[in-house]
This record gives sequence, C-alpha cells and structure tokens, in this order.
Amino acid sequence: MTVSPAPSRVPLRIGVRKLLFGALGALSTPHHLDRYLELADPLLTTVANRARITSIDTSVHGSTTLTLRPARPCRFEPGQHIQVAVVIDGVRHVRTLSPAIVPGSRDVVLTVGTRSGGLVSGHLAEHARVGDVVEVGDGAGNFVLPESRPSRLLMISGGSGITPVLSMLGAIASESGTSAVTFVHYARTSAHVPRRVELDALASLPNVEVVLAHTRGEGGHLHGRFERAHLDAVAPWFASTPTYVCGPSGLVESVRDLYAAAGSSDLLHTEEFTPPAYVVDPDDASGSVSFTESGIVAANTGATVLEQAENAGLAPEHGCRMGICHTCTAIRNSGCTRDVRTGDLDSEPGGRIQICVSAPVGNVAVEL
Repeated sequence: MTVSPAPSRVPLRIGVRKLLFGALGALSTPHHLDRYLELADPLLTTVANRARITSIDTSVHGSTTLTLRPARPCRFEPGQHIQVAVVIDGVRHVRTLSPAIVPGSRDVVLTVGTRSGGLVSGHLAEHARVGDVVEVGDGAGNFVLPESRPSRLLMISGGSGITPVLSMLGAIASESGTSAVTFVHYARTSAHVPRRVELDALASLPNVEVVLAHTRGEGGHLHGRFERAHLDAVAPWFASTPTYVCGPSGLVESVRDLYAAAGSSDLLHTEEFTPPAYVVDPDDASGSVSFTESGIVAANTGATVLEQAENAGLAPEHGCRMGICHTCTAIRNSGCTRDVRTGDLDSEPGGRIQICVSAPVGNVAVEL
C-alpha cells in the first residue's frame, strides 16, 4: 500500500493570511490597514518593512554605524545594497546603503559615511536616536561574490565602502571553503577605520589578510593614496585574481585604470558610494526641459534631470543619486541626454534613463 504524504499546510496558511488582510483592508477603508496598525507599533505594517534602531556608534571620524532590527528579515546577498527611507522634518528621504547581517540574528548593520552637506548622513550622525524607526527594502545590485568561490580573492575598500566588503568577508568566514582573501582598506588615519572589532576578528583567520592603508596618518601597513606599488607590495598576483572594490569614486577610478593597463578589467568588480564629479558643459545648457506628466517646462541649466526637476518644484522618486539603485529611472520622450559618469550621449526616443546621472543636452522631454 502506498501512503501519500500529507499536503503542505504552508500554502493554506498563506491563503488564509491574504484573505484576512484583504478583509481587514476592506473594513479599514478609506485608510490603508497600515494606518491603524502603526498606531499600535510603527513596525506593524503589511507593505513596507520597517526597522528599529537598536544602537548607534559615532566614535569613528567621518562615519556612523547603525544596528537595525527589522520587523521582517531583509533578503540580500552579501555585497548588495538596500534602500533605507528616513523621515526628516516630515519629508521621506531614501538612500541606498550596503548592509551586513549580524551572525545568528536578523539584525542589520549599516555604516554611513558623513558627507559635507549630506542631509541624511548628517541627520543620522547628529539626530538619530536608539528607538527611531526607518524603512528598509530588500537587496539589489550585482556587487556579489560568485557562487563558485575562487581559490584567491582581492578586496579593496575606502571609507564607508568597507560595509559591503565586510559583508562578503563575513560570508566567506562562515563557509568551510578555503578561499584566501587579501583585504586592503583605505582610511585617512587609524581613527577613521570603522568596525575595528570585526576587522580584528577577520584578521585572526588563517585565510584572511587585512591590510590597512592610511592616506594621511602613520601606523598603517601602507601609506598614501592608492597606487600600483601598494598592490605590488601586498598582492603582486593582483592582475590574475578576481578583485572587488568599493569606495569613493577617486579610489575606484584609480583601480580601474590600473586593471585596464594590466589587461585585467574582466576580473574587476566595482561599486561607488560617492556621486560622480560633474561639471556642467556650457554647450549642453541650452533649450528647455519639458516634464510632460506635470506640464512644467524649465530652461535647461545643464544640471542633471533630477536636479532640474527638483528645482522646478517636482519630487521625483530617487534613492542613491549616483546611478546605483535605478530608483529614479524615467522615460525620455525626446531629445538627447549625457551620462555624467561616462560622458556618453543617448538620444533614442522612448529610452529609459537614470535621471540622477543624466544631464539634458539642448531640448529634452522627460515623463515626470
């Protein structure tokens, strides 16, 4: 006699849960169910995933490290970024940050570099308090380790770019594999190096070498800004090794140039956490920018579409402001735009552009 396995109760539970939320949603009209749930607890939502700040560390110069406890686990691969929404003076601001999971917990750790004039980074450094609630999303991005781990890896980071690299290193440390990793981190001085407890723990592992490079202070293993001599000293095999780099655009660009010269660009994986330096080309600043959905037309200043939209009184959805998260993607109906990161021009009608890194060239119409 064949005994059939008992049917799974999981789909039934999911179905019942959807029916329950649907019924409650109907009863809560005209407001969304979340409007009532958050009165009991800000973390109780059916749509967004919210997280409570459980610790704040501002002891390291130039950065703030937050530990968050989300209502639901964040789903992301080590190295990916998530969107974090913070309400400041009643206005919701979204930024793209790289998280790390605390082993054995669903807590999320974020290290945020404090930029001069940075609205969100400044708020978190000066005004955030334990118990505050933020909104978090799931992971996105291709800055991740390959499924088949290579025998050797090189990782380079600068400033708050250390976060995704530490997340990757944590994943490697938790595995039983034998990948050998050399990790080079650039900071101004020893006082600017975040997450020292984690770094020291990683450095004690037999397959991980941690190299600290100080650009302005003594005491590190290397000194000064990135140059080939640094890799020749600590990773002379770099040109034949998969390499992951995250940090300020200057550091990332220098590493790109070196790998291109060595013919090893295909081994390089990069992520930048600072907006690209962009100087408006006077020849581009002509004509007008039409925001077709809102009916607003403004003189083209040559700045990015996002900046010009905000100056025109619009509030387009956006996240990182540096071309990473793709939250700000919009359709360009007509005209030509320049990618401020590469200088490339694009005039395909109906093309989708990232408005935070696209500057109009002459007359342009965008669906905003």
